[in-house]
Amino acid sequence: MAWLRSLLYMVFLIVTVIPYAFACLLWAPLPLHWRYKLTVGWPRLAIWGARFFCGIRWQVKGAENLPDGPAVLLSKHQSAWETLFFPAHMPREVCFVYKKELHMVPFFGWGLALLRMIPIDRSKGRDAFEQVIKQGQQRMDEGRWPLLFPEGTRVPPGKTARFKMGGALLASRTGAAVIPVAHNAGECWRRNAFVKRPGLITLSIGPTIESQGLTPEELNAKVQAWIEGEMRQLNPERYAQERSA
Repeated sequence: MAWLRSLLYMVFLIVTVIPYAFACLLWAPLPLHWRYKLTVGWPRLAIWGARFFCGIRWQVKGAENLPDGPAVLLSKHQSAWETLFFPAHMPREVCFVYKKELHMVPFFGWGLALLRMIPIDRSKGRDAFEQVIKQGQQRMDEGRWPLLFPEGTRVPPGKTARFKMGGALLASRTGAAVIPVAHNAGECWRRNAFVKRPGLITLSIGPTIESQGLTPEELNAKVQAWIEGEMRQLNPERYAQERSA
């Protein structure tokens, strides 16, 4: 049954994304705020479809921790689910930091290119990161939150990859606070898995971590400590071996 529901969901995504992508081209001349508001309608639809077809429910814990001012979102990365959820349901516009090559992906890349986020041209080496700092500051000045996944790739439930320094450096160089986010989306929607499992995803938002007064390394360590500590609260069974060691 899960396989059939996942198949129906995949058909739903394909049937909806193609007309939505062409619609994005129609509203390309609109101001950025309206382009964003209209374009993220599809991620909202995808999150709704995951619940309707696959039984993937969700809840947010710690929404009161979201600040009013500039901030950098640093999140656990387990699934494609969170890449849809953040633009669809955060109270502010978010802007992903991503490789520029994604603009070449049909349909998805078209919508991404319209939203003036933070693409990285990796061929430029160190200069590419300086552009991230510059564009990140510009986006925060516009009232948007840059979003990065410090692990750099989707990791299975119960696992941790090395937290890269990019997000902490962006926050430190701009003086922005960090919003740490933990979640267990991988329990329902695993990396490269066709079959989606029904269940409840909890997305937990931690207290903001101020970057001022901390080195990037110290900031990165604090972010990792909170996220990984919260992961052990969300799914303690995944870390049972740590307790028994």
